[in-house]
Amino acid sequence: MTPPDPDTPPGTPAPAPEPMTVTEAAALAEMRAAGKLPERAAPAATAAPAAGAKAAAAVGVEAAVERLGVQWLAFQRSERRWRLFFRFTWLLITLVLLVLLFGNVGGPTAPTSPHTAMVEVRGEIALGSEASADRLIIGLRDAFADSSAQAVVLRINSPGGSPVQAGIVYDEILRLKALHGKKVYAVVEEICASGAYYIAAAADQIYVDKASLVGSIGVLMDGFGFTGLMDKLGVERRLITAGSNKGMLDPFSPVDPKQQEAAKAMLAQIHQQFISVVQQGRGDRLKAGPDTFSGMVWNGEEAVKNGLADGLGSLDFVAREVVKAEEIIDYTPRENVAERLAKRFGAEVGAGAARALHSMGALGSTSPLK
Repeated sequence: MTPPDPDTPPGTPAPAPEPMTVTEAAALAEMRAAGKLPERAAPAATAAPAAGAKAAAAVGVEAAVERLGVQWLAFQRSERRWRLFFRFTWLLITLVLLVLLFGNVGGPTAPTSPHTAMVEVRGEIALGSEASADRLIIGLRDAFADSSAQAVVLRINSPGGSPVQAGIVYDEILRLKALHGKKVYAVVEEICASGAYYIAAAADQIYVDKASLVGSIGVLMDGFGFTGLMDKLGVERRLITAGSNKGMLDPFSPVDPKQQEAAKAMLAQIHQQFISVVQQGRGDRLKAGPDTFSGMVWNGEEAVKNGLADGLGSLDFVAREVVKAEEIIDYTPRENVAERLAKRFGAEVGAGAARALHSMGALGSTSPLK
């Protein structure tokens, strides 16, 4: 309440309070109906001047209380609105996360109309990668099993990788072809080299772009040798093994000629397996020359000439002109958000555990078993 002005003569009535708005009056009535404020008493009209001043002061106090009550009620309403808003927002965020986490579980929904089934081989072919045998085989089996899929196309953009993973995919493609009687076509984008070409050899036909990189039919095993650097630094290698070849090709030890020859023989065997797969897959179309199995890489135009590919064409071209089913459905299994988060979390936990062990000296010694 505003204190009285000292210059105001005694007995002067206090100024009347400002009138309430319609919203404030409605809120006040609601509070009174709920029993939160007492009923307002009307001032006596015939009171003496002193009593009138007191009554006016009481009216001012009551008006201030009423106004405070109205503001409190408005605050409560506002707080309730914001609480409902945040609850709705969190519910919406939760629903979106659930869709992102589990939206890919069911895989692609294939149409009932005839279409071309596509499985993508992208990136390094390795265990745990997007082009691992386990992941590719899931997509291949789904594509072959769909009766509406007229043929299966492998869209390849890979530099190769593990011969084991490539061999598993190659064998599975041959099995599925015999089981379902469907054609398989390989379409090369940027590169189809080494293990990727190993997989492509299972296709009935291979199509490339004129600038694609194709080939690299060879096997390698690479590494580094640090013995010269260790001699300069005065570092001595102390390697204890049980078995004369357990430390084979150790980068911190001098090269053992016998072990080196054994490694070359092993690579030669794997190379011959690769050559046999290519010869079986390409048959009479292959125009083998001195460099065909040397690890050389050709562009798409040259690959067609030497029989490593059948023609020039894109995915859309093959679906439209070769398979005669222009609609393309992707059967490649994709990682959902949950899988990516799990992998990232696992990597961070592993790195943290390694740091903890290292700080305790647990990694200071090397185990003799590998």
